Amino acid sequence: MRTTAIKSHQAHRGAPQNHNVVVDAWLLVPVLLLVASGLVMVGSSSIAIAESHGVSTYYYLLRHVIYIVLGLILASTFRVIPIAFLERISRPLMWVSVLVLLLVFIPGVGRSVNGSSRWISLGFVNFQVVEAVKIMVIVYMAGYLVRRAEMVRIRFFDTLKPLLLAAMLTGILLMQPDMGSAAVITAIVGGMVWLAGAAWRHLFFLGAMALPVFGVAALEPYRLRRIISFTDPWADPFNGGFQLTQALIAVGRGEVFGVGLGASIQKLYYLPEAHTDFVFAVLAEEFGLLGVIFILSLFMLLVARIMIVGLMAHRQDRPFAGYTAYGIGLWIGLQALVSMGVNLGVLPTKGLTLPLISSGGSSVLITFLALGIVFRIRYELDRDAPLIIARVPNTAGARR
Repeated sequence: MRTTAIKSHQAHRGAPQNHNVVVDAWLLVPVLLLVASGLVMVGSSSIAIAESHGVSTYYYLLRHVIYIVLGLILASTFRVIPIAFLERISRPLMWVSVLVLLLVFIPGVGRSVNGSSRWISLGFVNFQVVEAVKIMVIVYMAGYLVRRAEMVRIRFFDTLKPLLLAAMLTGILLMQPDMGSAAVITAIVGGMVWLAGAAWRHLFFLGAMALPVFGVAALEPYRLRRIISFTDPWADPFNGGFQLTQALIAVGRGEVFGVGLGASIQKLYYLPEAHTDFVFAVLAEEFGLLGVIFILSLFMLLVARIMIVGLMAHRQDRPFAGYTAYGIGLWIGLQALVSMGVNLGVLPTKGLTLPLISSGGSSVLITFLALGIVFRIRYELDRDAPLIIARVPNTAGARR
């Protein structure tokens, strides 16, 4: 009783309670292994591309390393930024994300690459704004679900509202066009609302409303060609089915043990975007089924641990931190699943990077930022755990 009273007194005075907080190894190890795998695969898959562009052999690898270092610096900002700060700024972030997405359409600011307007110029580099929008949407949704927790469970409109805002973002993304990111953001929002306890009948009705929207979007001529080529890529292997057939050849050549690091043939000008969108196919070719299982296992471990951190936050009565962790886990898991599914021929071709592995500055930076938030949540849970224990009333004496 005396110890409890002392701890409670220290808590009210704001005294630090736990100086021995350690990093969660179940989070850190899969992140480090995925980053290391990404370094190996970007280095292996980008050599031929670098030579074709007339730059240094290790140009893309060095650029990837620079973005990783910048990402670590960005993630480390959450050593001093508390999660409570994110909750305070969460309310306007959905509208900020709308404005950010619209920047790509401003002449002189937006940049078009391969017919898609998804980037803005930051002077020395182009930034893909949808990556930042993903984390903004997650933080906004976490705040919304905390503010409207009970209403989301029982009222249809409170379930509908965030999905309408997601539909607005989807409309802008389809104009860029970027259907892959639109689908991922919609799935993240829907998943977070479901985890908040929304009624199944509401979610089923809203899902039924969303399907025709994506169905109509898929009727765009170039998207329709992709879907048709996905169903039978070998019918047109040198045009519409080229990317998928080359990826499947790479996966098939890998067999069980792979052809060996650096021995991929498909990365030699056959497989487009071998170091970004199709890096997983090169990995499958060089490391085979064992390499595929290894990467899948790492993503499963990472996503599962992030979701467990979210559950721990809810148990400590930190719903905003919990929903934020859930959203980040959904994002990383869904994007990894879609990227690997495209490479393995399970899903139609989409331009989505594989988190922590693919080369791509915007994706690397924002993924590290998101992981920095998760590590901060875990740190705060460990730091404040003694306070929660101290505040539990000791009723044993009263019962005696």
